[in-house]
Amino acid sequence: MNVVLVEPEIPPNTGNVARLCAATRSKLHLIEPLGFKLDDTQLKRAGMDYWQHVQWQRWPSWAGFADRVASGRRLWFIESGGPRLYSEVTFGTEDYLVFGRETAGLPKTLLKENPDRWLRIPMFNDQARSLNLSNCVALVLFEA
Repeated sequence: MNVVLVEPEIPPNTGNVARLCAATRSKLHLIEPLGFKLDDTQLKRAGMDYWQHVQWQRWPSWAGFADRVASGRRLWFIESGGPRLYSEVTFGTEDYLVFGRETAGLPKTLLKENPDRWLRIPMFNDQARSLNLSNCVALVLFEA
């Protein structure tokens, strides 16, 4: 599996996702701009000593990343408001799970261009805005 974080902002979330990717042998893709420096102590602390076990790549932009995705690979965009639940999909081992920034989510253009690949995690309380990014990645990755 591949986990894609588009413009992540909070170092501990990215560190937690890195640990998750190490434990599941999933590749982590970080799309710039990042809201932190990769030598950030919070990032390292959250990732603990797992960074050495993570296969990861940094991309300068979404366009640069998207151009390099092999044809036939599916990108799943996980964002609130999606027409399908993440649990309704049959994932493949080479799929990409794409998550957006903590404060803004994924760009609306990506979601509108890919309605058949736009998935959501159910929320049962309208007062809750969202779940933590690293929790969302864990939910969907383990389902996949």
